[in-house]
Amino acid sequence: MCGIVGYIGNQQAAPILLDGLSKLEYRGYDSAGMAIYNGETIEMVKSRGRLKVLNELTHAGETLPGMLGIGHTRWATHGSPSDINAHPHFNKAKNIAVVHNGIIENYLKLKKKLEKKGYEFVSETDTEVIAHLLDYYYDGNPLQAVTKIMHRMEGSYALGIIFQDHPEELYAVRKDSPLIVGHTDGGSILASDVPAVLKYTRNVYFIENEEIVRMTADSMEFFTVDEEPVEKESTWIEWDVNAAEKGGYEHFMLKEMYEQPKAIADTFSPRIKDGRIVIEELGMSEEEIRDIQKIMIVACGSASHVGYSGKYILEGLARIPVEVDMASEFRYRNPILDEHTLVIVVSQSGETADTLAALRESKKRGARVLGIVNVVGSSIAREADNVMYTWAGPEIAVATTKAYSAQLISMYLLAMKFAQVKGRLSEEETASMLEDLKALPAQVEMLLNNKENIQKFANRYLAAKDVFFIGRGIDHAISMEGSLKLKEISYIHSEAYAAGELKHGTISLVEEGTLVAAVLTQKELYKKMISNMEEVRTRGAFVMAVTCEGNTEVERAADYVIYIPETNPYFANSLAIIPLQLFAYYIAVGRGCDVDKPRNLAKSVTVE
Repeated sequence: MCGIVGYIGNQQAAPILLDGLSKLEYRGYDSAGMAIYNGETIEMVKSRGRLKVLNELTHAGETLPGMLGIGHTRWATHGSPSDINAHPHFNKAKNIAVVHNGIIENYLKLKKKLEKKGYEFVSETDTEVIAHLLDYYYDGNPLQAVTKIMHRMEGSYALGIIFQDHPEELYAVRKDSPLIVGHTDGGSILASDVPAVLKYTRNVYFIENEEIVRMTADSMEFFTVDEEPVEKESTWIEWDVNAAEKGGYEHFMLKEMYEQPKAIADTFSPRIKDGRIVIEELGMSEEEIRDIQKIMIVACGSASHVGYSGKYILEGLARIPVEVDMASEFRYRNPILDEHTLVIVVSQSGETADTLAALRESKKRGARVLGIVNVVGSSIAREADNVMYTWAGPEIAVATTKAYSAQLISMYLLAMKFAQVKGRLSEEETASMLEDLKALPAQVEMLLNNKENIQKFANRYLAAKDVFFIGRGIDHAISMEGSLKLKEISYIHSEAYAAGELKHGTISLVEEGTLVAAVLTQKELYKKMISNMEEVRTRGAFVMAVTCEGNTEVERAADYVIYIPETNPYFANSLAIIPLQLFAYYIAVGRGCDVDKPRNLAKSVTVE
């Protein structure tokens, strides 16, 4: 959630830190700060607000000279957003500085212990405990002090640490929060995510759980929590640097919506060979696939909506029972798993804390785990039994679009593969579905190019207070994602409902002028959906419908209709979501919202 950057080398650190932090703004934050060793002391500057405030305070880093430093963008967990609570944090002598992403769960217990030892706290954060705890254990050996605090802290953390007494060293520590390190030209750099380092290096090391890195300008040493040396291999990042830039678009979100055709094609193309689905990274024999008796899909947010779509598709095609779980609840309901269960965890970043915890719980209980992730080398990618990458490229906007679309494609491929193996999909049916799959990128592009009409319609509803999304079957899953997109970037209250549930309470909220977005892509459910639309329309609702070409009957029950091209019913999600993404985007733009960085939200939720 927070952003961390650190640098040691032969260049001025502050400008590099500011540049790196600017590439992590998408993660969400409310304050920012830097600590730089200036040759004599550690100097710190931090402030509430956007990174531009810190940039102005330091004159783009010019007033903070020094070649060793750490920087941070904070998203408040302990203590309100303020200059004092912003990171970095000092020890009492101000000769140790720390930046931290994560949560120290036993910080109150540690704080009381330190207060009894005479330590005084100036902030409300859990992170200040780390700085004072380092001070307590530090006897001139930084590595030893770091390992001692790791044995005493509970929770999750990624740390960047500098010691004034060791100006040639920069320390990085990780437990359950992402952190990478790499060599630059004349230095070394650490960061909490890849975009921060792409300008300086493509060769990075992913720090594993409970590992420590001691960095100098020209070397790196890796250690376990018991101070044992670790040998590591680096990973080459293939991303194009320009992929993490706006490229002329007003917002990253709009750019990423327009990258969906490519993300879809890049995800399915390598996995279709000679008319068959080939998912080599699945790592399962046909016998093992046949042995699957249950699938559980575990995810958060938009990824969980992919899961609900996946349930309909996997059950419909492969006839395997599927459960969908919110990752944040998974561990706490004592799930029933065994060696015949396949758990599919879905996460764009591969670092989502709840999803990662669900993965570990599943493996403990004997289930096989498949990760669907977008970031190569991420924690889920490394810890899952097998991983299926979505190849969407870097996604910067907090509200996902192209990663969601690529995850849907992964579900389609898995369902078709399992159905083939189980003998439930003939060669003719497979060929027909593959033709529809290959047509999706062009169809998505066509829908994106209809943005002006949707923008005009969106401008009529900038003052909306409540919006309801309804659908049946797989259309309900689409409605959930459309609703989430609207609420998270426009701040309009929005809810998605299974249309059949309207009469069980929800319809009482519909009044004159209420906007209801209805999704109808499943032919066998058209008539029932039209009845639901008429129910809300007679109570004063304005109905916007998203349906397939040819379903002109919908016009008698809707005030505004958006048509999507015909496709296989299981693939309708990939098309119906496009106008809903555009609708949310133009509503948010029209209301003057920060589309790429919505308030209170973070791109990668790395704490519970």
